[in-house]
Amino acid sequence: MKSVEVDVAIIGAGTAGLTARKTAVKAGARTLLIEDGPHGTTCARVGCMPSKLLIAAADAAQAVRTAPQFGVQTDAPRVDGAAVMQRVRSERDRFVSFVLDEVAAIPEQEKLQGRARFLSDTLLDVGGHTQVRARSVIIATGTRPHIPAQYEHLGDRAIVNDDVFEWDELPDSILVIGAGVIGLELGQALSRLGVRTRILQRSRHLGGLRDPEVLESAIQAFGEELDLFLEAAILDVRRVGKEAEVRYQVPGRPEVIERFEYVLVAAGRRPNLEDLGLENTGAVLSKRGMPDFDEGTLQIGDTPIFIAGDVNGMRPLLHEAADDGRIAGRNATHFPADLLAPQRRAALSMVFTDPQLAAVGVRYDQLPADAAIGEVDFSNQGRARIQAKNRGKLRVYADRANGIFIGAEMAGPAMEHISHLLAWAAQQKMTVQQMLAMPFYHPVVEEGLRTALQRLARELAS
Repeated sequence: MKSVEVDVAIIGAGTAGLTARKTAVKAGARTLLIEDGPHGTTCARVGCMPSKLLIAAADAAQAVRTAPQFGVQTDAPRVDGAAVMQRVRSERDRFVSFVLDEVAAIPEQEKLQGRARFLSDTLLDVGGHTQVRARSVIIATGTRPHIPAQYEHLGDRAIVNDDVFEWDELPDSILVIGAGVIGLELGQALSRLGVRTRILQRSRHLGGLRDPEVLESAIQAFGEELDLFLEAAILDVRRVGKEAEVRYQVPGRPEVIERFEYVLVAAGRRPNLEDLGLENTGAVLSKRGMPDFDEGTLQIGDTPIFIAGDVNGMRPLLHEAADDGRIAGRNATHFPADLLAPQRRAALSMVFTDPQLAAVGVRYDQLPADAAIGEVDFSNQGRARIQAKNRGKLRVYADRANGIFIGAEMAGPAMEHISHLLAWAAQQKMTVQQMLAMPFYHPVVEEGLRTALQRLARELAS
C-alpha cells in the first residue's frame, strides 16, 4: 500500500473543499485533495445552476402564457421538452467544465481518487490503496438527497433533484413531495413547462418562511397557480407498471388516489458522513453520527479535524460553503495554535420561485420580544402592479432599543435583489433612518421596501 504524508488532507472536492485547499496552499501547507465521486460541485452539477436553467425556461413559457393580460395576443406556448432539457444539460456541463478545469490544474501528486476513511485522527485509508498521514484533516464531503423508506419500493419512479437534470425529455406528470426550496423551485418550473404537477407538503410550511404574515401571502400566491396542498398525509404509495400510485389526504377533504409518472422526493438532504470512520477518531458523535464541532473555528472537539460546507449543516449555501472553506483551510494549516473564528456574513437565503422568497439576518422566530416590525403588501405597489407581479408581502425588523435594522422575510417580485440590499444593511448595522436616507428611484419595486421601512420607523417612534 502506498503511503503519503501531508500537512492538510481535504476530503471532498466541492466548493468548501476546493476553497479550503486554496487557502491552505496560500498559507504554505502541503495539501492533498481526496474525492471518491465525480468532480464538479453540487451547485454546478445538480444544484443552483441547472435548477435556474430549468426555471429560466419555465419563466419564458409563463411570459408567453400571461402576455394577453398586457394586451399582447399570442398562441399558447408550445414547450419542446427535449430542447429544454438539452439546453439545461448543455449549459450545466459548461458550468461544470469550469470546475473540472480547476481540478485538472491541481498537480497530480496533490489529489487522490478514492473513498477516505479515518484510522485515527491523523491517519486515513483511501480506497484501500493509499494511507495518508496528515497533521490536520478537513471534512468537506457535502450532502445528498434523502429518499425515505416509504418510497424506495417505487424503484426508478422515485427520483431526487439530481435525476431531473439527466432527463432527455420532460415527463407527462410528477408528484413533488416537499415544499421546501427544491420542491417549490422544481415544482413550479415543471408546472409552467406543461408537466402535470402536484406538490404535497406534510406541514403548513413553505420555502423555509417563518414569518406567519409573509407565509400566508406566499401560500395565497402559489395557491393561485399551483396544485399545492399543505398538511397533506401520504397514506400509501405503490408502483403500478411504469407509474407511481399515491393515496393521500388533506384536512377537510376526502382521500385521493392518483398516479404519476414520477415522484420527486424533496424531503431534505443528509450529510455524507457514513463510513468515514469517525468512530476511530476523538470526535464526539451524536446518535445520528454527527460530530460535535465549534461553529466558529469549525474544529471537531479538540481534534485536528475540521468540518466545512454543507456537511456541517449550518448554512447549506454556496457562499457560506466557500467561507467555511476559508475558515477551515486557515485553521487546519495553523493547527494547533492561533485558531480563529471570524465574523460571518449576514445571513441571506432565497428561493427562485415566482413570487421569489427570501430571508435576511434575524428570522421572525428569533426576534426579541420587543422587536419593531414594518411591512408592505405588494398587491398595490406601483411597479409590481405595472409588471403584474403584485403578489406577496415584505416584513422588516428592527431593534427597538437602538433603531438598528436586524432582519427581514419576504415574498414578492425581485426579492433576490432587495434581499441583497437588506443583507448589506444588516451587515453594516445600519439604522432604519440611515436606510431611509438612501436614494429610492421612481418607479421601482424598491419603493415598496421604502414603504416598509417608513412604517418600521413610525413603529420605532411610537
